[in-house]
Amino acid sequence: MTEYVTQPRWIVHLPTTLTGVDGARALAEALRDSLGHVSAIDFGETTLSEEDRQFVRTRVWCDSRLPGGARCTLPTDHPGELCAAGSGSP
Repeated sequence: MTEYVTQPRWIVHLPTTLTGVDGARALAEALRDSLGHVSAIDFGETTLSEEDRQFVRTRVWCDSRLPGGARCTLPTDHPGELCAAGSGSP
């Protein structure tokens, strides 16, 4: 059996001066909209956390697999049937 060695992925923690989750979510959406073309960034895995509670993370996007291999870009709390219908694609 051949073993595959994978390199660890690195996380960029980007602290902000925002004081609310809604503002942080809006910033994450703006970053995805403006930097979505950068293949080194996995926006589907974006999470938010309070500065002093970084171990408690809130997922921003659903990121479920859609037919054809794309990922759902709707918020995490959307009704599940939207993913099944494929309407979460960009």
